[in-house]
Amino acid sequence: MKPCMKILKVPLILITILFCLSSHAAETGLLFCEEFKDLSNWEPLYFPKIKKHSSYAVISEEGRSYLRAVSDASASAIIYRKTFNVYDYPRIRWRWKVDSVYTKAKGREKTGDDYPIRIYVMFQYDPQKAGFSERLMYAASKALYGKYPPHSSLNYVWASRENEAGIITSPYTDRSRMIVLEKGRNKVGQWIDEKVDVLEDYRKAFGKSPPAIAGIAVMNDSDNTKERSVSYVEFIEVFK
Repeated sequence: MKPCMKILKVPLILITILFCLSSHAAETGLLFCEEFKDLSNWEPLYFPKIKKHSSYAVISEEGRSYLRAVSDASASAIIYRKTFNVYDYPRIRWRWKVDSVYTKAKGREKTGDDYPIRIYVMFQYDPQKAGFSERLMYAASKALYGKYPPHSSLNYVWASRENEAGIITSPYTDRSRMIVLEKGRNKVGQWIDEKVDVLEDYRKAFGKSPPAIAGIAVMNDSDNTKERSVSYVEFIEVFK
């Protein structure tokens, strides 16, 4: 896929809009294209016991807007307000960039479980399909935090270390998998396009099919490494 910025003779202010309208000439079934004109479609996602939160803001440059995510010994995310059915719309595409990676990051250890950017797909818990013990556990979590935690999640990450690859089980929970798309410093400062199939990746990661309903979050976290990084997302698309 050709980056939007390579389209010729088009004012920069129209580039992202034209991408969302025309980049799917060969691909149909677009559910949404988030262009980050503002954060009205997003809400903060905080985690228990983490007091210092990462910051998220929209910035503009040469007629284009981006999400800017800053983490400084902090962790939190923003979550898209609308959910989607992964069986109807299994594919996601986005463009991201990082200004730096973490020197102390180690994805398989709690002390190093930080990433300068991740696109976080969270699958909703369905009480009608849960066993008795699972319903009790989720009911207790809802009573404590006000809502059900995710059933499971896929984290598409930019890993800091060159030796990290493939699918990593979170050191905090076996319900979360990290899928390494980019790693290390070689592409720092470059815009990179990504495209994933959520159904295919979930089945590889967990060995079974996912719950139907999912949401998307974006996160930059460094609460474990106590480092700082800045990262960007230009757009996110969900489509068939």
